[in-house]
Amino acid sequence: MEPMGEFPVPDPETLPDDVRERIERETEDAGFTPNVFSAFAYRPSHFRAFFAYHDALVEHTALEREEIEMIIVAVSGANDCYYCVVAHGALLRIYGDDPLLADQLAANHRAADLAEPHRAMLDVAVKLTESPGRVDSADVRRLREAGFPEKAVWDIASVTAFFNLSNRMSTFADIRPNEVFHTLGRDPSN
Repeated sequence: MEPMGEFPVPDPETLPDDVRERIERETEDAGFTPNVFSAFAYRPSHFRAFFAYHDALVEHTALEREEIEMIIVAVSGANDCYYCVVAHGALLRIYGDDPLLADQLAANHRAADLAEPHRAMLDVAVKLTESPGRVDSADVRRLREAGFPEKAVWDIASVTAFFNLSNRMSTFADIRPNEVFHTLGRDPSN
């Protein structure tokens, strides 16, 4: 299966050196090339900006990696983003060490068994996704009252906003999840 259905995936040999090297590093780290890397390489300048911001969100954050993945899966479920639900569902199963949580969050975060801080985090993230014009200072206050420090409150919104962009591009370009993502973190032998 092609990494994306609506646009051609560039031949790696035609890519700028930095883009090709980043894809090679990701392939080495993961053991396969996540299709989002092949797809976003279609526009190298966008690839660079997209992954620079992604890296900042996951490397320089007041959130735990599990919390980041929780936001991504809940937002991606609200947006019906097949690629991100599957790929980040796998990462949530791994980082959260929970084979069920990703499926619960993708289907309906309100039905998941969550501690109040995480419920507040996901309620606000999904509201920002589905009804951004209705978000107000009460939502920011709710995150603060749930115990999130100021930078974490900012990071919740940043992750939400970035993955709304990612979801829309993945859907528009028909980026398909790698088959391996469907099983990662479900089987203890993975």
